[in-house]
Amino acid sequence: MKNFIKVVVFSVLVISSYALFANEYIPPINPSPPPVEEVLDLGAMTMEQFIALGDKVYNGKGTCTLCHNPVVKRAPLLEAVASVAAERLKDPRYKGSAANSGEYIMESMVKPSAYVVTGFGVTGTNDTKSPMPDVSTGAIGLSEAEIKAVTAYLQNLAGVDVTVEIPKGGVQEEKKGESTAAPAKTAGDAVKKYGCGACHKIAGEQGAIGPDLTKIGTMKKRDYLARALLDPDADIAEGFPPGMMPKDYADKLTAGEFELIIDFMVKSR
Repeated sequence: MKNFIKVVVFSVLVISSYALFANEYIPPINPSPPPVEEVLDLGAMTMEQFIALGDKVYNGKGTCTLCHNPVVKRAPLLEAVASVAAERLKDPRYKGSAANSGEYIMESMVKPSAYVVTGFGVTGTNDTKSPMPDVSTGAIGLSEAEIKAVTAYLQNLAGVDVTVEIPKGGVQEEKKGESTAAPAKTAGDAVKKYGCGACHKIAGEQGAIGPDLTKIGTMKKRDYLARALLDPDADIAEGFPPGMMPKDYADKLTAGEFELIIDFMVKSR
């Protein structure tokens, strides 16, 4: 009985000591308030501001620079797309319905196979099918206003007249480096939240620009997949150049989202 009492007293003292130490010496961690989602008033925008919005979408949410850049060369450069649009509209291979450069650029974002630049089509399709996803759906999900803003940006970048009209209403914009979305609860949600399906086949998404991940669990171990997600240039998949995949997922993913995606890939067989 005496030994039991000693154990109880000792346990109480240890627990009390830890509690005291935690309360007095470990600073509290106060979570930051959730980021505020800003709604931009398009009706009050100048064309310069609308073009700046397009610049931000192009280099951010739209993930355009992952492929349209001179390093990875996975897609044609777009600096002069507005100035060459008229020529492409006359090309016999063109299958769309655009009538001018603005319409051509917008069409190319939602129906990328309407015209495929030579050398940039899906392998085996003779440049009749583009690997680019429809940016208005799936992982990227640009709104009509954002697509028009990118079009205005690209027309201005090419030095041609901006023919896009600023739509009425508002467009939601997230603060840079922050996501207003709640933490993903499933692998599919995480894949969509972070745009994985824009490049990869994974969790029902059909990207064709990056490596196919539908059966990656049969080929790679967990530690490799984890490293590939957090440090994508550490191991480059054969046939793919470095620099394609964003390197900031370690800062964006929650621990739970990271585990969801890794678990999903490990079980993909």
